[in-house]
Amino acid sequence: MTMNKPADLLRRLDEIGRSLAQRKTAQALIGLGSVGRETERLDDYSDLDFFAIVAAGTKSHYLDDLAWLSDVAPIAFRFRNTADGYKLLFDDGIFCEFAVFELAELATIPFAEGRIVWKADDVSDTIAVPQRSVGAGERSAEFHLGEALTNLYVGLMREQRGETMSALRFIQTYAVDHLLRLAELSTEAPLGDRFDPARRVERRRPQLAALLPTMLQGYGQNRASARAILHYLAANFDINPAMQREILDLCDVDAANG
Repeated sequence: MTMNKPADLLRRLDEIGRSLAQRKTAQALIGLGSVGRETERLDDYSDLDFFAIVAAGTKSHYLDDLAWLSDVAPIAFRFRNTADGYKLLFDDGIFCEFAVFELAELATIPFAEGRIVWKADDVSDTIAVPQRSVGAGERSAEFHLGEALTNLYVGLMREQRGETMSALRFIQTYAVDHLLRLAELSTEAPLGDRFDPARRVERRRPQLAALLPTMLQGYGQNRASARAILHYLAANFDINPAMQREILDLCDVDAANG
């Protein structure tokens, strides 16, 4: 595994910006996440997240021909993971995840505010500010609590059916994600990653993180995990007693009788 110093990552992003600047139809490069407005989070395990903004009608060219990246450094691996972009590994071990958008598209894309690495002179200074908010981070506490409880219920029902893997996802992934959102909404601390509530939870919420092993006990431990999640929810939020009883009853069911 190749580790890259924060300075190397920022240097590479600047190099990509200079590469785009040499192309007449490129308009901007926006750094996101730890190479965006949160560079204080950069460490040896970070990667590059960015948007390349290009002129109308040229998006497919920048996606089909990655010379604007390979001119910077040799590419060892690339994988087109969405219609808009790639996950890519440079030969020197720098990993990046990026998307290419035309300016008009950017108005419809939810993203956390980024940092302008480079832009053409006629591009607005506000290009890195999203016009559409990230919906997942703006749901109400009632929504996340309802989702967490019903995820537990559905997961436990699937456990009864013998669908242990599906049950694990509902209980130990979906319900826990909503629990993490609830924890953020219940404090005045700044929201974490608006796309992934699990990011940096160990540093931001150590008391909750200390309880996670009881909620994430793994395959074959769905009932025990669900009970721990329900206990946390009941201790910290006003939960519906009927749903609480149903979930507890399912936690107590002997799998052999399901």
